[in-house]
Amino acid sequence: MSSVRKCSRTGCLQPAVATLTYAYSDSTAVVGPLATASEPHSYDLCEEHALRLTVPKGWEVVRHEGSFAEPDRSDDELTALAEAVREAGRSDRPAAPPEPEGTSGRRGHLRVLPDPIS
Repeated sequence: MSSVRKCSRTGCLQPAVATLTYAYSDSTAVVGPLATASEPHSYDLCEEHALRLTVPKGWEVVRHEGSFAEPDRSDDELTALAEAVREAGRSDRPAAPPEPEGTSGRRGHLRVLPDPIS
């Protein structure tokens, strides 16, 4: 059974191709490729809404460059889930490297980094 996530905008029935995440502390909205899983503090958007997104005055929008890929319509989602669980449970995986100093936080699949110029 295939399940394609829909756009979060009210009344829009188009398939989602992008994920919107807010970094409130930086007054930034980030529009990137569709996240692999739906998260409670992010919004799935169709291509039209991802490209037309506006933000309040004083906020910044960071957008994915290029076109958004259409979601996969895989009928084998259970197999993909089993593969992910199997991979996560492997004991021979190398340990994750420590996070670099100066990162200001992590939100889902996006990471907010400090400005390298300052």
